[in-house]
Formats: sequence, structure tokens, C-alpha cells
Amino acid sequence: MAQKNLITDVAGILVGHADDARLASGVSAIIFVEPAVVAVDVRGGAPATRDTDLLEPHRTVERIDAVVLSGGSVFGLEAATGVQAFLRERGRGFEIGGIRVPLVCGASMFDLLNGGDKNWGRFAPYRELGYSAAAKAGETFALGTAGGGFGGTTLNLQGGLGSASAVTRDGHTVGALVVVNACGSVNVGAGPHFWAAPFEIDDEFGGLGFPPRVPAAALTPFAKGRPGENTTIAIVATDAALTKPQAKEFAVIAQDGLTRAIYPSHTTLDGDTVFAAATGHRPLADSVNELRAWHGRGHHVGARRRARRIRGQVAIRRLAELARSLRQVTRSLGACGRAKPKSISTRSGYGCGVASPAPTLTTRRH
Repeated sequence: MAQKNLITDVAGILVGHADDARLASGVSAIIFVEPAVVAVDVRGGAPATRDTDLLEPHRTVERIDAVVLSGGSVFGLEAATGVQAFLRERGRGFEIGGIRVPLVCGASMFDLLNGGDKNWGRFAPYRELGYSAAAKAGETFALGTAGGGFGGTTLNLQGGLGSASAVTRDGHTVGALVVVNACGSVNVGAGPHFWAAPFEIDDEFGGLGFPPRVPAAALTPFAKGRPGENTTIAIVATDAALTKPQAKEFAVIAQDGLTRAIYPSHTTLDGDTVFAAATGHRPLADSVNELRAWHGRGHHVGARRRARRIRGQVAIRRLAELARSLRQVTRSLGACGRAKPKSISTRSGYGCGVASPAPTLTTRRH
């Protein structure tokens, strides 16, 4: 089957968006057709997360039903409740005494001061946005100013949502989806070059390469915003059968892609969080060496993912390559949208872009 260069190239993963232009925020729901092994790595000093403790290797539950990436800061964490409601209606969830409890983890980024109307009254709209995003989940979805990345910004460029995929030399598919709202910058100083330029493939960032000389000013770690106003959140995924400890290592590998695409990253003002999911469709033949091979590639894909989103609102197609084995997944984590500095799109309505029917969600239990 032809690769779409999206995280949904990984068998068993669907993605749906819901966003609101007046709110200037949104939600992305990553639904596992069957419960998947998931881990998380949190590096930022100001994270907003839901149920991430559940994902630690020593916790009881092995698999979960979905991951949600949203705007809205801590208000946006309510989006997971909407996704949970959607899944419960379909009989999904961990069984406890005859009750099904869908397990949905999530992370949110801060977009409360981006100019959108956040005077929503008593309750924030993210629960309904979460339900809508889950209902729209499919194999294709919009990139750029969409879903959880709708209201993202960086130090000097607009942020957004990007995705990419690739196949490793061992035949495993890896993919990534990233929401960029970083404290730092993805380009070198005030110039057109990206920090992720060394990992560029096929002129995806414009073919400018890395500057022959990095200006001293570019190494001064300027950052946008005040404490808590930033965050890059992402999920990487593979069709390999991983244990929770292996998935944790996968998440750690992917975090390195952020540092290759954003300067500075993982600051005390960021809430950088990366989930790693394994759908288990293909066993690892050599778990030690195959994971080691992913390590070198994993950094690069996350980096590319971001640089591509930033390079242009329209040219956000691959954002990263999580693999030229994973090299392509981590590279893309790095760039998010070359729009006017901190401008928010006025596009109205929800931006899902689902073009193909969603596979039926299985009711198989954890």
C-alpha cells in the first residue's frame, strides 16, 4: 500500500481533528484501532498532561485506547474526556467489574494568549472538540493550522501540526505527529536557514542547507513568552511489537529530534512531551540492534517534522521523516509554519480533512 507520509501509515492508527477559528485552538485525537502499548517522555519544565503516570513501564495497564494532543493548556486536557466518551459508546475500554473504562492519555500546549476568543463561559469547549475529533478519525488528515496545532506559534514564526512516516531497513513502519508551539526558534537567527537543515531530504526546507557560518547572535538563547506559554507535544508510532520499556526508549529517542530542530528546546518555559506507541503488527527480529538502529534515525525525523511545518503553510507535507528509518520521524518534529510572525489563520470551521472511510474500531478488550 502506498505511503501517505503520515503517522497513519502505521497499521492500526487513525487520526481526527476538530478546531475552531474563533477560539484559535483545537484538538487532535490519535485513536488505536486496537489497544496499543504506549509510553511517554516529558522533558519540558511546564507540562500539561493527563494520565501520563499510567504509561510508566512499571504500571499495571499494558495498553491504552487513544492519545489526545490539544491546545488550551490545562483546559484542553478535558478533550480526552470527549474522546473517552466516543470510545465508551463503542464498547471500548479496560474492563473493571463489568464497566468499560476507555484509557485515554493526553497533553496540551498553551495557546490561551494567541488572540482567539477564550471567553467561553463556565465550561471550556474542549470536551466537545475531543468528541468531534474522535468521530472524524481516519487515515488521512490535515496538516498545518489544524487540530491540536491550530493556535501554535514559535519565537518568530507560526507553529502548527505536522506528520511524517518512513520504513526502516528491517521493514517496520514508523510515523510521527507533532504539535509545535515552541519557546525557541526553528531557524538560525533571523535568516532563512533551519537548525534542522543537515537532515533535509529532497530540498524539503527549500534546499538552502545550513549557513556557512552561524552568527553569534543566533546562539543567544532568546525565547518567546512568559512561563507556561509554550510547549511542543508529539506522538511517534511503529507497527513493531514493543514492550513498555522499549516504547519508553522510543519516546526518549524521539525527544532528541526536538533539540535538533528548535533552539533552545526543553526549557523551563516549555512543556515538551512525546508519546510513543507500538501497535504490535510486526515482531522485532533483534530487539537490541533494531532499537539501536532506530536511535540514530529517530533524532533526525523529529527534527525534520518541525522544520517542514515551518517552512511554509502549504509546504508542510512531510515535516519530518521519521525514519529514513526513524531518521525521518524525528527530523520533522522540528518546524512549524512560515506564516507571518505569530499570526493565526482565520480559517473557519473544523479542519479534519478525512478523505477515506475510517476502518471500524475493534471492540476487542485490553
